[in-house]
Amino acid sequence: MKHIYGPVPSRRLGFSLGLDLVPYKICSFDCVYCQLGKTTLKTVVRKIHVPYRKIIDELKDVLKQKKKIDYITISGSGEPTLNLDIGKLIYEIKKLTSIPVAVLTNSSLFSDPLLRKQILSSDLVVPSLDAVSPEVFRKIDRPHKSIKINEIVNGLVKFRKVYKGKIYLEIMLVKGINDNLKEIKKLKEALLKIKPDKIHLNLPVRPPQEKNIFPPDKEKLLKIKSLLGEKAEIIYLKKPGKEQSHTTDTEKEILELIKRRPVTLKDICDSLGLNENEAIKYTQVLIDNKLAKTKYYQERRYFIPK
Repeated sequence: MKHIYGPVPSRRLGFSLGLDLVPYKICSFDCVYCQLGKTTLKTVVRKIHVPYRKIIDELKDVLKQKKKIDYITISGSGEPTLNLDIGKLIYEIKKLTSIPVAVLTNSSLFSDPLLRKQILSSDLVVPSLDAVSPEVFRKIDRPHKSIKINEIVNGLVKFRKVYKGKIYLEIMLVKGINDNLKEIKKLKEALLKIKPDKIHLNLPVRPPQEKNIFPPDKEKLLKIKSLLGEKAEIIYLKKPGKEQSHTTDTEKEILELIKRRPVTLKDICDSLGLNENEAIKYTQVLIDNKLAKTKYYQERRYFIPK
C-alpha cells in the first residue's frame, strides 16, 4: 500500500487505518515538536497531491481483508487538508463502509470556507490549537508566513456552528513555550467559543526534530488540565485498552529487527516496507510496552531493545 498504513493502535481512536494524502512533510507548519522531522515544503497552496481514486482503490483492498478498524483516519506525512480531493475522498469512503472517518489536521486552513465544507461529512475532526498569541503560535508551530492565528480560531468557530460530528481539539504542550498559565487562559477563551467535545492535552513524548523540547512538569500539567475544565484530558496518561496492548506481527518483526542491531526509523521502513507514520506508531507501542527504547549517536536516533 502506497497511501494507506495500518491499522495501527491509537490511544484515542482504537485501531486506526491511516490515509496519507500528501507527500512526506509537505505542510503549512514546521512545528518544533514534530516527530517526522523538518518540513520539506511549507505551503498553503491546496492541490491534488494524491488523486482520491488511488486511495479508494487501496482502501477497497484493505476492507476486503476484514481487519479490525475502529476509524479510517485522514492524516499522513504532512497536512492532509492541503489535498484538494479530501472532500471527494470522504464522500467515496462513506459509500464504501460504515466505519467512521476521522480527520487529523493542524487547523491552518480552517479560514477557507471550501475546506470547512469539504470535511463536514466526516464523523470526527481532531484539529490542533497549540497557542492563540501570535508570538507563541509562531514560536511553537512556525507557520507559513500567510497564516494568522486569529483567522484559524475564527474558522474553527464557524466550523463548529455547522458541523454535526465530534471535535476533539488537541493542544501539544511544550515546556517553556506554550505552558505558561497566561497563554493557557487565552487558549481557554478561544475554546469557549469553539466548543469542542473534548480537549486533548498531548505531550512531545516521541523524539522531536528540535533539541530541548520537553513536556511540562507534572504539577504544571495537572494545573493546566484543571484550568481548562472537565473536557480536558491528558492523552499520554491514558492507557490503551486490552486489544490495543497486544503485540502485532508487525511489532514482532520490528522487535526482531532491533534485536539484531540498532536501526533508524528509515531502516525499519526500508526493511519492512512500512510508511513512516506506521513505523512511528508501532515503535511507540514497543516503547510504551517497555520492549524498546531510543538511543542517539552522532545526532541520529536509533531503536534498540529495552
